[in-house]
Amino acid sequence: MSVRARVAAFTLVLIAAGSAMACGGGGFFGKQYEYEEDLILATDGSADLTVNASIPALVSLRGLPLDVDPAAQVDRNKIRALYESPVTHVTRVSRPWRRDGRRFVQVRVEVSDVRKLETAAPFSWSHYTLGEEQDRRVFRQSVGASALRPGTLQNYGWKGKELVAMRLHLPSRIVEHNAKDIETNEGSSVQRGNIVAWEQLLTDRLDGRPISIEVRMDRQSILYTTLWLFAGAFTAAVLLLCGIIWLTIRKGAREAATTL
Repeated sequence: MSVRARVAAFTLVLIAAGSAMACGGGGFFGKQYEYEEDLILATDGSADLTVNASIPALVSLRGLPLDVDPAAQVDRNKIRALYESPVTHVTRVSRPWRRDGRRFVQVRVEVSDVRKLETAAPFSWSHYTLGEEQDRRVFRQSVGASALRPGTLQNYGWKGKELVAMRLHLPSRIVEHNAKDIETNEGSSVQRGNIVAWEQLLTDRLDGRPISIEVRMDRQSILYTTLWLFAGAFTAAVLLLCGIIWLTIRKGAREAATTL
């Protein structure tokens, strides 16, 4: 097969994969979410929080006063103002993108203390705690009712299979958690040592079906442990190098004595 033919075939594969993703809501590039929160937690309780959501989801789930018309321009300054609070600072509101006829936006927020995050209106549906129990650091989050009032749900093109996710990036090795895979209802696996996610159907989140999050982790951060491992490995390498040098010098001295 010529180079040109290979490029054409590869392009067709990419187009097919993109079509499958668009039709199936997941596919080649993984799951797609209507609303998701990614919380990167620090050991002192501060955090970086990223929200990716459609405008209709922000209106229906969080009651934000935004224009759901797909043809309307997204007011990024208004979104920024809605997420600003005494405990949160918005670092970025992305340009909107479209999927399935709906506009999506990303909001990045710095959180001074995750235990006070519920005082910020967009996150008031959750209650957060962080403390220590039996030599473990324990994080809990209970997600309650959405802002949707009975009889006010509109059809934004949702098909009933859309997902919501609460994802945690934790500073320490996860010892125990209560997350379950939404498809198998079995315990979810931890990703890259300290990332775990709770998923729920958008329909259940709209109905206010609660999400209970609990994670137990090591008290020491992964960075702290990694630095100690690096320091230990570096020390061992230095000692090994010194040993080799010492043996080389000793061997040379013996050879010189023998020659004399």
